[in-house]
Amino acid sequence: MTTDSALDAPARIQAPDALPAPDAPPAYTASELLAVMSARLLKEGQTVFAGVGIPLLAAILAQKTRAPGLTILFEGGVIGPFVEAGKLPPSTNEQRCTRRANMLVSITEVLLMLQRGYVDVGFMGGAQIDRFGNLNSSFIGDPAHPKIRLPGTGGGNDIASLADMIVAMKHEKRRFVEKVDFITSPGFLDGGDTRAQAGLPAGGMFRVVTDLGIMGFDAVTKAMTVLALHPGVTAQAIKANTGFDLPVPADAPVTEPPTELELSILRELDPQRLYTA
Repeated sequence: MTTDSALDAPARIQAPDALPAPDAPPAYTASELLAVMSARLLKEGQTVFAGVGIPLLAAILAQKTRAPGLTILFEGGVIGPFVEAGKLPPSTNEQRCTRRANMLVSITEVLLMLQRGYVDVGFMGGAQIDRFGNLNSSFIGDPAHPKIRLPGTGGGNDIASLADMIVAMKHEKRRFVEKVDFITSPGFLDGGDTRAQAGLPAGGMFRVVTDLGIMGFDAVTKAMTVLALHPGVTAQAIKANTGFDLPVPADAPVTEPPTELELSILRELDPQRLYTA
């Protein structure tokens, strides 16, 4: 399994003085930004467990720009799916995912691949995330009387328990909370070595990509910290949209904006803007 040290920090950064004018509107959407920044974290030769939407778009974008040997794996058992432009699957279990794929196996065999260490990166989103990278996609509120019921785990718990994780989500205070209402997919639990003590010695949260910046996790405390800010985003803005103390280094670099090539590939893949609006 690929370790954290083998996965790069935010790719392609520019100096803070290269920021666009504050009044200049971005030429891309927040979803396109998430897809591009996530794609830049993926590397040649990796096997990536990707869900539909932004994770799949990011994985395909990585294949077409920087990692042609990247292998995409779907929970439904598809290895190396062939995704036509404008025909993104609405579910990883849909049959169109199997057409011209490299291989089709059972869900049990997919989980065995995870358990045997053949999956480098898991890629998903969530409704809530906390300072230690724990994800909630089950419900909001009191477990006995939840305010909102969410889709649930699917294979999320298995992936987060056994692989290095990249999470892509919108950066909002209601999503970035002190403690998630329910741990659907484990990050570093209570921080420190509590993940290993719980019987999960491998994997863990690697990066959190949002529309405001890119976050990583302290090597010792396992608490979330900012690694880079997106163009035009201030430390004050990212703190104001986080429900816990999120350190922002004074010298935090600024990510390079999406290129015309990256945006053109995304827009060709999703011409109806189902996922990138």
